[in-house]
Amino acid sequence: MSGDDAGRAGPPGSGGGPARHRDRVSMTAADQATLLAESHKLQLATINRDGTPHLVTMFYVMLDGRIAFWTYRSAQKARNLARDPRVTCLVEAGDEYFELRGVQVVGLARLIEDPAQVLEIGRRLAAVTAGMPAGALEEYTTKTAGKRVGFVVEPQRVITWDHRKLARPDG
Repeated sequence: MSGDDAGRAGPPGSGGGPARHRDRVSMTAADQATLLAESHKLQLATINRDGTPHLVTMFYVMLDGRIAFWTYRSAQKARNLARDPRVTCLVEAGDEYFELRGVQVVGLARLIEDPAQVLEIGRRLAAVTAGMPAGALEEYTTKTAGKRVGFVVEPQRVITWDHRKLARPDG
């Protein structure tokens, strides 16, 4: 994934050329990959039947450089994605303005129904979300995988920001 920012917010009259605010805070590909690898929780937006957003927090893992998650087949997000695979994912970090950083991925969620692939996503998720070795959760993961489907997000647009690159005002 790579940054593909479209923002145009730069301070007027900043001199030295029209440096855009977005350009100053964009993450490098390496920084983006690091944040996505270190985080395991994202905000997932799908589209409800009536066109409104459906926003939930999900755990995820990275598979071949792509965001992957699983959910119950009957979950609202799964029903939404069956009807319309467009999705927006947000991974963010930081508590104060000058610590904020994030990666927003807009793309299409590709359905994974193959039981072995769904189980693999579940095993990886269990390993990073339960704080236990994957083997300790094998029975649960195997049992619940039969009721779930997986998704891999195929990015179409990626927007990043890292406010740690900004100078703090004196004070």
